[in-house]
Amino acid sequence: MSGDEVASLAADAERKAPEQRTQRERIALLGRPRLGEVTRAQIRIKESKEFKNTVDKLVQRANASLLIGTSSWKEQFVEALTVSASGGDDDDADAGDACKEPSCLDYVLHGLTVFWKLIFAFVPPTDIFKGYLCFVVSIVCIGVVTAVIGDVASHFGATLGIKDSVTAIVFVALGTSIPDTFASKVAAIHDAHADASVGNVTGSNAVNVFLGIGVAWSIAALYHHFNGKVFLVDPGNLAFSVTIFCSGAVLVIVILVLRRSKYIGGELGGPVCMKYATSAVLFSFWIFYLVMSTLEVYHVIPGF
Repeated sequence: MSGDEVASLAADAERKAPEQRTQRERIALLGRPRLGEVTRAQIRIKESKEFKNTVDKLVQRANASLLIGTSSWKEQFVEALTVSASGGDDDDADAGDACKEPSCLDYVLHGLTVFWKLIFAFVPPTDIFKGYLCFVVSIVCIGVVTAVIGDVASHFGATLGIKDSVTAIVFVALGTSIPDTFASKVAAIHDAHADASVGNVTGSNAVNVFLGIGVAWSIAALYHHFNGKVFLVDPGNLAFSVTIFCSGAVLVIVILVLRRSKYIGGELGGPVCMKYATSAVLFSFWIFYLVMSTLEVYHVIPGF
């Protein structure tokens, strides 16, 4: 018999007197479920931090736009005015703790950057026009910030008596590349390879050069052409600087290709020794580029 039939037979047997029950009804009564001595059970549901971290990583890699996107200006201004604790590595044991108190350094950095946070909070949210309006306004804001950094660095270099070429590669390039560096870090965290981070910083620098030099020189060339003049730009140490930069860029790409091999397992991160060794080598490339370009500008070494 099925469970429903047994339950129905036992219910009918309960309504009869004991002497009126049949053999089947007595068996049904003996087989029915009954409460034991323990009539209550306490269930505790605990979150697995390992499983949560795995799910978070899968979500981040599947759609990072959901994590960095915003839906309203209110959300952006609240985030801009909120002091957030600097997060550690995702693999840390305390990664599941959502309530982490900001440190003194977090408050100091927030005070230094709150002006820029409020300015960029006016950028339209990513939900408006499928993010295209946010993209256009962000590009315009980046251009304005680049112009401000360029002017401030030019005045700073002129005050210290530093040549414009040195000011450009040391201060202007550094100031305009720091936001690209942080954006590349976010792209690297949310991607399995370094392609997104390399493409991001390369594209950002290309936009900076295009907006800072390409557009300006094109407008000036057209203006002089229509006025019957010739627009000339002193190349200075541009050939030497670009040659050193391109040589370093080729070496960096070679290092990334070697790190992608199965022996290391990835372009970024990896074993501690390999990670810091690669960082030191790449940092030395940048220092070498600055030193050689500066020495060529001041005619310490011959140029092209």
